[in-house]
Amino acid sequence: MTFRFESVDQVRQGLREVDYLADDGIASVAFLAERLGKPVLVEGPAGTGKTQLAKSVAELTGARLIRLQCYEGLDESKALYEWNYKKQLLRIQADKNSDSWNEVHDDIFSEEFLLTRPLLEAIRSDDPVVLLIDEVDRVEVETEALLLEILSEYQVSIPELGTITAKQIPLVFLTSNNTRELSEALKRRCLFLHVDYPDMDREKQIVLTKVKGISEHLADQVARIVRSIRQLDLKKAPSVSETLDWARTLVLLGIDNVDIEQAKETLHILLKYQSDIAKAAKELSNEK
Repeated sequence: MTFRFESVDQVRQGLREVDYLADDGIASVAFLAERLGKPVLVEGPAGTGKTQLAKSVAELTGARLIRLQCYEGLDESKALYEWNYKKQLLRIQADKNSDSWNEVHDDIFSEEFLLTRPLLEAIRSDDPVVLLIDEVDRVEVETEALLLEILSEYQVSIPELGTITAKQIPLVFLTSNNTRELSEALKRRCLFLHVDYPDMDREKQIVLTKVKGISEHLADQVARIVRSIRQLDLKKAPSVSETLDWARTLVLLGIDNVDIEQAKETLHILLKYQSDIAKAAKELSNEK
């Protein structure tokens, strides 16, 4: 069996080349996921790069990214497969004079009438795939059971067609914002990775990597101010993606040395609740 990753260091360096700054923990879990053929459950606050990790691994490996965006009410027909009922009905009407219902039945429950959804698409793919199951904590417990067969055996059972086994083992990333506790059965089948807010130096490097035209001095200021704001008691701490939005805003405004007033005037880019903006503005004023 040919592996795409030779070492943890190769994963870390490769992700850096596609502008994802991974620490040793992230790189080692991605390496082990491929070697062990196990999914990765990535938990942590929103906006810390969980989804981007899967996208970057797909870019690094040249694999096709297949994404299942989870939401409340997601069911088998949207996640796995469903039958093309309209096309089946047309076929039944066309064959209404047929003497054999069995022939019609076998015909309408064939590949021609199957509508594949992300999970089945990943299983059936001939080419390498990275399967992203995004925000899995949003689905109901019942829907988790749908994932268990796929994540344990990489196969899907379709009553009319039988069991479809994966032609290749996809790299699977499940992300969770911890809005609810996931089942133990699902967790057992996954490698666990917690992605938290980066430390100040790493966030500075992320800003330098992702924001075109920003100076090292401004990137350092952005990372320091964001770190001090995250230490406040906020409804929602600024995510890494919001840090990048704020840094881009400062660059667009031609600011290379952000002062307290400029920071306060642009806090709405970084924070999304007025109470948080007020707290951060007060904190910045106290630092004068």
